[in-house]
Amino acid sequence: MPLTLMVNGETRVLDPAPEPASLAAVVALLANNPQLVVAEHNGVIAARSRWDSIVVKDDDTLEIVTIVGGGS
Repeated sequence: MPLTLMVNGETRVLDPAPEPASLAAVVALLANNPQLVVAEHNGVIAARSRWDSIVVKDDDTLEIVTIVGGGS
């Protein structure tokens, strides 16, 4: 069954959706390197330690931001 989400301001359809549709599984599908991202689920920054227990549902909103190192 497909899962429709708003990801970084764009509608995304995951078809097939991961089972179970945990935040960890969804981020793994959407991010190039899940270890280097911060995820916000429905307006709340999600602690990485809770990603496996957060269930993502149709019409949820995700913001996935890649951490970039650098500086001088």
